[in-house]
Amino acid sequence: MTREFVGERGRLNEPSIQAVGLTKRYGSFTALDSLNLNVEGSKCVGFLGPNGAGKTTTLKLFTDLIRASSGEALVNGVNVHTRKKKALESVGTLIETPEIYPSLTPREALSMVAETRGVPAAERKKRIEDVVTEVRMDEWVDKRVGKFSKGMKQRINIAAALLSDPRIFLLDEPSTGLDPRGMSEVRDIVKSLKGKQRLIFMSSHLLSEVTDICDEVAMIDHGKLLVYDTLSNVTSRFSGGENIVEVGFLRPLDGGVNGRIASGVPGVTSAERVDDRTLRIRFNGGASTQERLLSNLVGMNLGVISYKPASSALEDVYLSLIKDTK
Repeated sequence: MTREFVGERGRLNEPSIQAVGLTKRYGSFTALDSLNLNVEGSKCVGFLGPNGAGKTTTLKLFTDLIRASSGEALVNGVNVHTRKKKALESVGTLIETPEIYPSLTPREALSMVAETRGVPAAERKKRIEDVVTEVRMDEWVDKRVGKFSKGMKQRINIAAALLSDPRIFLLDEPSTGLDPRGMSEVRDIVKSLKGKQRLIFMSSHLLSEVTDICDEVAMIDHGKLLVYDTLSNVTSRFSGGENIVEVGFLRPLDGGVNGRIASGVPGVTSAERVDDRTLRIRFNGGASTQERLLSNLVGMNLGVISYKPASSALEDVYLSLIKDTK
């Protein structure tokens, strides 16, 4: 069962992280510049930016791995630097790429982590079994880590972050450096975490990954926050009010379906064929328009099997904002 978080005022709260004027300088270089960001609720937020933008610096400040030059990092309303144990008691982290001793098995490595993190001895065996199942590594739990692929090691690292049953996950580019299969496996695991009333704050520079996994997006460059909003609002705000979705179909589409959708569905401005089973649809309006669009598409009996914001829309926004900061 997922634990409820009781906040500083003694009432039930949603999980949250907040940066208040958060700044980190290294001599004359400013890695993070007065970041103000409030993320609250059970959802997945993609933290986007180019290499060197300040993403990892932000995550390290939220875990007190480094100290801020000024400002505050708050987790569930608690200052991470002044009350580290209290602030991080409900947080699981995966920052950069930790290594596991190759001679250990996942069971042995996770036992050490559980002891370090104060998981009661009577609960450790069950917790280890639960988290190994959650990352789909049951059959490897007693194999030596030295024989694992990078993707398998990363799944064990995620399992380690799950041991204390955290409400908040801070993930630093969790699929970077993995082969396509490893990336897909890690993304599927992160998706599964979303269904358990957790706040996931995940840095990435992969736009397709954020589009596939996340509900909201925060973009940062040169240490400054550029935008934070839902994916649909971000793409709509920077595309003249238009939203773009990609719709997948079970069967190949006939040649005239683009025109029927563009002319027959209210709010749709264009429907472009990506391939014979995928359309990229542009439309005006917000969530209510999306609901109507999906309902109309289903009603046309075309075999809709997927519906998501188009990664190309986020890419257009990203390139526009990053270019403007150069």
